[in-house]
Amino acid sequence: MSAIPQVTKAGPKSFTPAELILGGQLVEARAAGRIGVAAAGSTKVLGVALTDAQNPDTFTGEPVIVNGRPVLNAAVLPSVVAVAYGGIETPVVYAAAAVFGDRLVAAAGGKVTPAAATPDARTIVGICTAPAGVAANATGLMRTA
Repeated sequence: MSAIPQVTKAGPKSFTPAELILGGQLVEARAAGRIGVAAAGSTKVLGVALTDAQNPDTFTGEPVIVNGRPVLNAAVLPSVVAVAYGGIETPVVYAAAAVFGDRLVAAAGGKVTPAAATPDARTIVGICTAPAGVAANATGLMRTA
């Protein structure tokens, strides 16, 4: 083969969510080419969601009754989400305290937590890059793996 096309040079890649995703959550690959919030210890983490998005199948054109009047929210969440991966530094929520340089794995709810002493290499999602470390349930920087 004399040449191949380059698909992505740098930056995030966009995906369609299978469920509600909030910016800053780790996301994982799901069936049918969609993504969802990463589960604890996931080996399918793709990166960090940069924006909020929802499953396009949940869109509705039906109004909701508020105070006896029909209301239609015309400002719906996007149905595509940009995902940071491959060496991008971004803020994430830490489920447990971490120190500068800790290797990180996925925790429940799309959060991160320090890896155990001998983690499965497939579960490492990044490195804590907050010089002062990060407290449990606080937001801090992570460089994606």
